[in-house]
Amino acid sequence: MKIRTAFPYETVHEDVRIPLPDGTRLYARVWRPLTAGTGAPVPALLEYDPCRLTDWTAPRDRQRHPWYAGHGYASVRVDARGHGNSGGLPGDEHSGTDAADAAEVVAWLAARPWCDGRVGMFGIGRGGATALGVAALAPEPLRAVVAVCCPDGRYGGGDPGPDRPDWPSGPDGPDGPDGPCSAAGPPARAAALLALAARPPDPLYVGDAWREMWLARLEALVPPVHARLARSSGDAPGPPGAPGSVRAAVLAVGGWHDPYRDTVLRLVEQLPGDRVRGIIGPWTHQYPDRERPPGPAIGFLQETLRWWDHHLRDEPSGVMAEPLLRSWIGGPALRTGAHPPPAAPAQPQAPAEPGAPAEPAGTLPEPPTPATGEPVTPGRWVGDPAWPSPHVTPVTYALQGAPVLVRSPQHTGLDAGPLVPPGEPTGGPTGDPAPGAGDGARDDPDDPYGGTADLPPDQRAEDAHAACFDFPVPLDGAPVEILGRPLVSLTLRGGVPGGQVVARLCDIAPDGSSTLVTRGALRLSAGPGGRREHVVELHGAGHAFPPGHRVRLAVSSAYWPWIWPGPRDTGFTLDPAACSLRLPVRRPAPGTVELGEPEQAEPLGVTVPAALDDSETRRPARLVVRDVARGEWRLEESPRQDGARAYPDGLEIDEDTLDTAVITERDPLSARTRSRWRIRLHRPDLPWSVTVDARSEISCDATHFLATDEVICAEGTEVLFHHTWEKRVARAPG
Repeated sequence: MKIRTAFPYETVHEDVRIPLPDGTRLYARVWRPLTAGTGAPVPALLEYDPCRLTDWTAPRDRQRHPWYAGHGYASVRVDARGHGNSGGLPGDEHSGTDAADAAEVVAWLAARPWCDGRVGMFGIGRGGATALGVAALAPEPLRAVVAVCCPDGRYGGGDPGPDRPDWPSGPDGPDGPDGPCSAAGPPARAAALLALAARPPDPLYVGDAWREMWLARLEALVPPVHARLARSSGDAPGPPGAPGSVRAAVLAVGGWHDPYRDTVLRLVEQLPGDRVRGIIGPWTHQYPDRERPPGPAIGFLQETLRWWDHHLRDEPSGVMAEPLLRSWIGGPALRTGAHPPPAAPAQPQAPAEPGAPAEPAGTLPEPPTPATGEPVTPGRWVGDPAWPSPHVTPVTYALQGAPVLVRSPQHTGLDAGPLVPPGEPTGGPTGDPAPGAGDGARDDPDDPYGGTADLPPDQRAEDAHAACFDFPVPLDGAPVEILGRPLVSLTLRGGVPGGQVVARLCDIAPDGSSTLVTRGALRLSAGPGGRREHVVELHGAGHAFPPGHRVRLAVSSAYWPWIWPGPRDTGFTLDPAACSLRLPVRRPAPGTVELGEPEQAEPLGVTVPAALDDSETRRPARLVVRDVARGEWRLEESPRQDGARAYPDGLEIDEDTLDTAVITERDPLSARTRSRWRIRLHRPDLPWSVTVDARSEISCDATHFLATDEVICAEGTEVLFHHTWEKRVARAPG
């Protein structure tokens, strides 16, 4: 990582309040260039996010907004309505309020004397979704958008928030005979969302009004999990939208380990080629310059600067000459020297691109262990001129064998890894404060995310609970490289309404270790008896299977806690003779892709108070406990940002969290999640000390979910607010 301290422009920053038409005032921080005394206006960049800009996202804001300002842009960070130090009351992100408010901010920025009338937006998670939402509203000043690791529910992708994972698309998706699965991962973090929504404004920035603002928010507070459960049950549709309404140019960025990676593939397919580009790297849910595993990180700020220069300044930057989609193909399969055509064992092979020179492969290390915590993933960047790519050919593998009963134990899925692997502190319904990972060492207090528990470990235990079908890659052949969304066609008998089918694609090494490549799932709906055909479109992947390895398709009937189990544990019978796996095999193609090294402005300087060695008592990031006598399995997750940290403005924050998911092996109605999140904010110099203590539990019966939530807010030792909610939400019909 290069830390840049000298820029083409000197900069200033100020905090302002932006008025909305209804009188609400949003809190904003503006970094602007000093344009050599000329006072010439410049384009503005907007990041609109519900996370608090004065503490929660302050470290990452400090590394990118001053960087943009130093390159001649006014860069603006705004707290969403009802969050941080902004006025108003928070609401459901699917109401459209975020996009409507942000569009007003775009107009306000365009009218500033220091702005030339041209505006760009960027964001991650909910912030990225808001940027796309504003682009759909098509305000005149908005010329360009950078959307990172975010859902595209407004753009033909359904409502792929964490409660309805972006798995069930294609023929058996939300519009087909089968429907989406209800994810348990976000309900397990329900207390985190509740605590984050209940945090107070900061008196250092809003003055004595903080208490009145806080109490108004608390009185209007509704646990976010209520709307999430309703959406996962099909009772609350997402907002409308269509790609055709987007006039702004969109740079879509994602990571293969982020649940929203398919947003990039959809946008580069649906938007006009002269207004869109996509980048997918090996990352988790994070900005791709953060240098958190898995890497490599890229020069994201430099790449987005090229995007802004082209679309906001009309300056030639070469960014639109780049391939439509730049993606990372990972895995240890690539050889030194010429890259032969990828192999499709025992199946028709995709021919090599006529006249295509070999893409450089480089020398790559031996395969890492599946529980990857390595800083850099083996692989290389490739470019494709269109999507679907002319370099990708579907290759079909026929499953073989006798019919097999698939009835996975209910704890299948405990080795799935976090639903949203940690990367960015992007709170809110489409970018959760993901629990997870790390080995507990707070080596970088400015960025307390990322670690060795973030990604799925060896999948052999998961494979043992599934029907597995292997396809060997010949030892004397070439790698099998895939890029895109694999498709699994299954013929099942006996599946009951509300049941589920889960398909995983794994890379099996000669020693038997199993590395997860991608996965997908469907909830089974009611239908006539006998055989039924189902199509599961897996998440997108870029991976190279080495010679001597095996391509494995694993099919199970459970995936806890990613997916809430159906009410009946019956499984289904799979008939391999009528099933197939279709892989998007990529051929070698001309050209190389370079994305540069990461660069940021100086870090904020968050510090962690010195403490005694707690290595013996510190909770693991991710712990699985088995009660043998009861047949019960418990997963405990403790986010890496636990503990105390101090900010340069004097604020001290202390957090303690624990998320738990419990289930017994053969009882789907035993599924329950518990979540506890305690936050203390303290300013010794004012003095000011408040705590937010939130608890949430979700359980189920055959027809309903039951959500119980409690929040206690105190100033010092005085409890100012205490409320408990109980809500029953009907389960989605079969």
